[in-house]
Amino acid sequence: MILLTGFEPFGGETSNPSWAAARGAAALLSAEGFPAVAVELPCVFGEALNVLAAALAEHGPDLVLCAGQAGGRERISLERIAINCDDARIPDNAGNVPVDAPVVTGGPAAYFSTLPIKAALGALLAAGIPAEVSQTAGTYVCNHVFYGLMHALRRSPGTRGGFVHVPFGPDQVRPGNGVASLPLDRMTQALAVVVRSALATTADLKLAAGATH
Repeated sequence: MILLTGFEPFGGETSNPSWAAARGAAALLSAEGFPAVAVELPCVFGEALNVLAAALAEHGPDLVLCAGQAGGRERISLERIAINCDDARIPDNAGNVPVDAPVVTGGPAAYFSTLPIKAALGALLAAGIPAEVSQTAGTYVCNHVFYGLMHALRRSPGTRGGFVHVPFGPDQVRPGNGVASLPLDRMTQALAVVVRSALATTADLKLAAGATH
């Protein structure tokens, strides 16, 4: 079973393409013979992890791909690492604003994605989908969920997981304002490509995709 997650709208937006893309990718993968389910997460510290934990318990997935929106980014961002830090620049949807708080008290400083992000990068670029490896998932609810996911999966060594950020959808930006967006069908395809790459790859590729700053 494949579990995909996306988020509800936040920060004053009326839509969140991560949820629409997760739902669409789950339908696409299921039609291809890969059983998949999508779950929407609240953009709320703590509560998001409770919903994720319930989904993990209910579905017992072999692979988990969580997605979130990173407005302003131009590409599909394959997140490399989650850090044990909640530091909110804006309130979550319940008004919480944690500052320098651990996601998990006593947990390790960070977890790496266990998905083959370099193989996924190559597959995305080959499909003509703009993509990159990202070295930071931020310190908001997306990183909170990414870290919480990997912390939960430490007890399920047979299950791989990771996180992807998607750009704004075209409906979220004004034409000509210079803010990047990506059509929803491309985001949907991108999540499906990442899942297919993970299913087909046991050892990740060696591709240069680092950062100088």
